Amino acid sequence: MMNERIHSIMTKDVVTVKPEDSLEVVKELLFEKHFHHLPVTENGKLVGIITSWDLIKSNMRFEEYGNVKVKDLMTKKVATLGPNELIGAAAMIFLRHLFHGLPIVDDDGHLIGIITTHDILKYEYNREYPDDLFVKETHWIEG
Repeated sequence: MMNERIHSIMTKDVVTVKPEDSLEVVKELLFEKHFHHLPVTENGKLVGIITSWDLIKSNMRFEEYGNVKVKDLMTKKVATLGPNELIGAAAMIFLRHLFHGLPIVDDDGHLIGIITTHDILKYEYNREYPDDLFVKETHWIEG
């Protein structure tokens, strides 16, 4: 089922930040674009990742974000995969480590994509229900 290659479903046009960017830049991208993780790159090479969880656990107020650099909060030890790995390999890493996004890098460490749990869910859904047969009207509850 998940024997296709990651490059077939990964996002290739990845939004990134630099180590010297402020957390204000990160906050704006995370909230405005609805991202949950941003790879950190220097000259195209992956050097870290920063997530919405990193901002939450920092316990900083929004007003402080402009004074803190990405490099001060980013995770530097990052799990990655190559574009020719199987989609199932990404799913295994997500399940074992409770990650939700994995940067995809080439042999030289250059960022070439990202795969998320949402990408895998969408891939599996589209394989199982190619005609959207089971999608019914969504019901919203207002509290």
